[in-house]
Amino acid sequence: MGVFTKEAEVSTPLPPAKAFKAFAVDIENLMPKVAPQTVKSVEVLEGNGGPGTIRKINFAEGHGLSHAKHKVDVLDKDNLVYAYTVMESDFFNKKIEKISYDIKFVAAADGGSTVKVAATFYTAGDTEVTPDLMAQIKEASEKRALVMKAIESYVLANPDA
Repeated sequence: MGVFTKEAEVSTPLPPAKAFKAFAVDIENLMPKVAPQTVKSVEVLEGNGGPGTIRKINFAEGHGLSHAKHKVDVLDKDNLVYAYTVMESDFFNKKIEKISYDIKFVAAADGGSTVKVAATFYTAGDTEVTPDLMAQIKEASEKRALVMKAIESYVLANPDA
């Protein structure tokens, strides 16, 4: 098994606590509401939203994937840290064993947030990290970013959300 990490920082006009609530706490409700063309539904298979919770994200037809299962590893409301593991997805295609995301929401000088994301990919067996695999990961990350942008827009338009 190979392991590699991709790190990114994304800015949002949402203050840290609001960004954390939208992108970590309320994500299962917001994804299908704001991006029904991508996310058909989110089911909580186990847990109450905190650590140990397992969610199944069902993607809309035409998205290219059918589902993904996420397990919440950390949901730290005091330090605004959210960590989860994608433990099952047809995206993996026997090349990826799992993907772990560590996300920290940090105050930005403009009143918004910097969202710091570290995604650690665990390849299956002796799968090598090829340019093709990296292109697939990039495409999936871009789709994910569009859903996050839709959530951000929704929260900005609905401050009480």
